[in-house]
Amino acid sequence: MTEQAQRTRQRRRGEALETALLETAWDELVEVGFARLTMESVAARARTGVAVLYRRWPRKDDLVLAAIQHFGDTHPVEIPDTGSLRGDMIALLRGASNGRVPFVTVVSAAFSGLLASSGLTPAQVREKLLGDRQPRSAELYRRAHERGEIDLDRIPPVVLTMPFDLMRHDMLMTFQPITDKRILEIVDDLFLPLVSA
Repeated sequence: MTEQAQRTRQRRRGEALETALLETAWDELVEVGFARLTMESVAARARTGVAVLYRRWPRKDDLVLAAIQHFGDTHPVEIPDTGSLRGDMIALLRGASNGRVPFVTVVSAAFSGLLASSGLTPAQVREKLLGDRQPRSAELYRRAHERGEIDLDRIPPVVLTMPFDLMRHDMLMTFQPITDKRILEIVDDLFLPLVSA
């Protein structure tokens, strides 16, 4: 088999190519940051032409947002099922805290570049990434509702997002996993009294 034929056979296409490009863009973002990432640097790292990137993502911002979304989608935090809302929340916050610090660090470092380049605030970036999708915690709350632990019809949505907002805040302030003591404060002192009142 000729070298040309071998290269053609190994060429990635479609979804496989897009996945490889997004993973390469994520790796580049982690290593060099938003400011130094370029379409050319991602193409070189992926061993492809820059036109391949521009056909899918017209601007660097689009590529970076797609890479962030791809990483989040392919590295989900496991939704626990301990049999109780308290146990589920503690396990979920622990898992998210331990598993998401590198992700939060990279994404928060990209925020200023995205704001300068596209005008998108961190809240707008988050909204753009999440779209109309339900948060993964919705399953946990649905189960608690079915067990009779909470009444989803009377709990304001802001209360349901509060534990994750507090965790995200703490992680953004320290770039460290939050402590077990802080997780218990969030769950036992703040969240559970609100949802079971």
